[in-house]
Amino acid sequence: MNTASIKFDEKGLVPAIVQDANSKEVLTLAYMNEESLKKSIETKETWFYSRSRQELWHKGATSGNTQQILDLRYDCDQDAILVLVTPAGPACHKGNYTCFSDSLLELETIQKESERFAIINELEALIATREAEMPEGSYTTYLFEKGVDKILKKVGEESGEVIIAAKNRDPEELKWEVADLLYHLLVLLREQKLPLDEVLDALQKRR
Repeated sequence: MNTASIKFDEKGLVPAIVQDANSKEVLTLAYMNEESLKKSIETKETWFYSRSRQELWHKGATSGNTQQILDLRYDCDQDAILVLVTPAGPACHKGNYTCFSDSLLELETIQKESERFAIINELEALIATREAEMPEGSYTTYLFEKGVDKILKKVGEESGEVIIAAKNRDPEELKWEVADLLYHLLVLLREQKLPLDEVLDALQKRR
């Protein structure tokens, strides 16, 4: 990235939208000046400029919730930056996965019945949230704590259950076993840092 092409405002700042590269969830909006942008490029971790403290700050320097940068993009007007990251923990200072947790609209308003597979995106985002926040008592937290071997074991078990349900010609059982398998596959993708979009692209090419 040629930082000379970025249009900083009159205060020497540019808004930086931070997005989880895997789940596509927007994590936070912060600001960079030229120095923090260069540090972000050099270290491949997010550095911002605090407008309240008027100083640079390295995201996660204190909390450990760093953000590994996969890409930095700027918009067509060159006055905003999109930062694609792999987060090592919650982005929000309140301990939430994303700073954008609250909605101004009723949930029913933003849900569309026509989006039959929206649940996949919602579940992917929920799994990403669980990985970042690691809430106690969550089964998803348990899987991430145990690691890839446990996750793979569950994928294998659920695959076997799908086969058995299909052989038994039990549609009700098959429905639930396929759902369990899909869930564990999404956890596996998150653990492997493989975006669902890439899997869907591969699926598109198999048609």
